[in-house]
Amino acid sequence: MKGIGASPGIAIGKAYVLTHQEIKVDQKNIEDKEIAKEQQKLEKAIEISKKQLQTIKEKAVSELGVSEAEIFKAHLLVLEDPEFIGQIQYSIENEKINAAYATQKIMEQFIKVFQSMDDAYFKERAADIKDVGTRLLKNILGIASQDLSMLEEDVVIFAHDLTPSDTAQMNKNRVLGFGTEIGGRTSHTAIMARSLEIPAVVGLKEVTQQAQQGDMVILDGLTGEVFLNPSQEVLQKYQSKKEMYENYRKELEKLKDLPAQTSDGHRVEIVGNIGTPKDVEGVLKNGGEGIGLYRTEFLYMDRESMPTEEEQFEAYKEVLENMEGKPVIIRTLDIGGDKKLPYLDTPEEMNPFLGWRAIRLCLENKEMFKTQLRAILRASVFGKALIMFPMISGVQEVRQAKELLEEAKKELEAENKKYDKDIKVGIMVEIPSAAVSADIIAKEVDFFSIGTNDLCQYTIAVDRMNEKISHLYQPLHPAILRLVKNVIDASHKERIFTGMCGEMAGDPISTLILLGLGLDEFSMSASSIPQIKKIIRSVSMEEAKQIAQEALSLSTSEEIKEMVEKKLDHLNITIM
Repeated sequence: MKGIGASPGIAIGKAYVLTHQEIKVDQKNIEDKEIAKEQQKLEKAIEISKKQLQTIKEKAVSELGVSEAEIFKAHLLVLEDPEFIGQIQYSIENEKINAAYATQKIMEQFIKVFQSMDDAYFKERAADIKDVGTRLLKNILGIASQDLSMLEEDVVIFAHDLTPSDTAQMNKNRVLGFGTEIGGRTSHTAIMARSLEIPAVVGLKEVTQQAQQGDMVILDGLTGEVFLNPSQEVLQKYQSKKEMYENYRKELEKLKDLPAQTSDGHRVEIVGNIGTPKDVEGVLKNGGEGIGLYRTEFLYMDRESMPTEEEQFEAYKEVLENMEGKPVIIRTLDIGGDKKLPYLDTPEEMNPFLGWRAIRLCLENKEMFKTQLRAILRASVFGKALIMFPMISGVQEVRQAKELLEEAKKELEAENKKYDKDIKVGIMVEIPSAAVSADIIAKEVDFFSIGTNDLCQYTIAVDRMNEKISHLYQPLHPAILRLVKNVIDASHKERIFTGMCGEMAGDPISTLILLGLGLDEFSMSASSIPQIKKIIRSVSMEEAKQIAQEALSLSTSEEIKEMVEKKLDHLNITIM
C-alpha cells in the first residue's frame, strides 16, 4: 500500500486496528414511570465520561504539555453545555424516548448543524461533538472503548484518523508507528508523530479494511509504503533498511553539540519550530541552537475565552527558561484563514487566507494585541526573546505594530515592570509584496524570517491542500528562489539576518541552495535538525555558492531538484 510519508523512520510489528465503529441505537418509547430511570442513566454516563476525560487531560498535560491538553478542557465543557445536555434531557422527558436514542439523536443534530457551517473553526467543532457524544453514548450503553493506554505489546496503529483523545491516552512506549486513511503532512496525526519521533504514513486508503488485528506489518515513514503480512524476503530487506536508518540516526546524534558550520568555517544557525512549551525538549535533544518560530496561536485555540496576560507570560517564560539563553523568536498571533477563535467575532470571507488574519486582525484588536506584547516583554527578562510579526505586506504595518509595541513598553515602565530594553523585532516574509520590497522593510526591522509555506502559495497561486493542483506547489520554483535571494541580499545590505521557518528550511534537497544564497538561520521541526546540520557540515561555502548559482540558472523545479541530487551524490552526502 502507498500513502504519504509523514514522519520518518521504519516500524516493523503487529497491526493494531483502531475501529471507531458507528453505534446505531433504536428508538424505544418509555412510560412516565421510566423517565427518571433514563435521566439517571444519562447523569451516570455524564459523570463517567467526565472522569475519563479528566484522566486523559491529566495524562496529556504531563506528556504533551498544557497547550496540547486544552482540547480536553473543551471536551469537558461540552458535557456541561446546557444547550447540548439540556436538549437530551428534554427529549427523554417530553418525547418519552430512551436515553441512548435521545443522545444519538441530539448528537447527530448538533454535528449536522456544525458541518453545514462555512466557518472552518466551527466545522472542526463537529468532530469534538462526535468524539464526546460517542463517548457518552458508549457509557450509557456500557460499551467499553479500545483502551490505547493499556497496550500490552509493541504495535503499529492503523485508524481512519486519530483523534486528539486517541493520541493523548495511548501508551507511547508501545506504539511503533501510525498509519491513517486520511490526512496530509500537516494533519494532527502527522504533527503528533513528528513531535514524538514515531514513523507515520497518512493517506492510506482503506487500510482499516485491509489490515487485520495482529497482522505482521512494515510501515516506511520515509517513502510512505506499507506492507501487510510481507514475505520473508521483504521482511529481511526492511529489517536491514531499519537497521541502516537507525545507524544513520545514531551517526547524526554525534553532531548534537557541534556547530552548523561548513568545512571552510562559515557558520549558520540551526533552530527549531515549536507550538507548545513541551516541544522545546525535542529541539534541545536534537541539537537545536534556539527557537526560530514559536507559534503562539496554540495558546488561544480550543478554549472558550482569550488567554490572560498572566497565562501567556507563564508559557513564554517557560520556553525562555528552558532554552537557557538561546534565542527564541516568538511570533505574534497568527489567527484567521483556517484558524478561528470562537470568542473573537470574525466575518465570513470568500478568501480567508487573503483576508482579515494575523497582523491585520491584531492591528484592529489593539488591546488583545497589546496584552500579548506585554506578556512577551515581561517574559523577555528570563532569556533571549525576539518578537516577530506575521503576514506583513508592507512597511506601514511594521510601523503600526512597532507603535503598539512602544505603547506596551511605556505601560510596563509606568507599572515598574521589567523587560529587555534591547529586544529585537522582525517580520515573517510570506507575502510576495514583502519579499519584493524587502530593501525598504529591512530599514525598519532587526531580522527577517521567510515563511515559505505561504510565500509559495501566494506567489504560485496554488492551494497546497487541493489535491487537483498540489503538484504545482513547488518550493524550488525559480520564482521562489529569486524572491528568497532578494530577501537575503536586502537584509545583508542593512546588516540584519535572514532566517527561514517554512518546510523548505528542513528539506535536505533545498539545504545547499539556501546555504549558498546566504541564509543565516534554518528553522525546522526538531527531528529534521540533525540531518540538515550534517549536510551543512559536509560542504564548503564555496561549493554551496556554486550550487546556488547553478540553481538560479535553471528553468524548472524538476531541473533544479535533479541537479541537487547529482551534487549530493557527487559529494557523497546521504539523505534519508
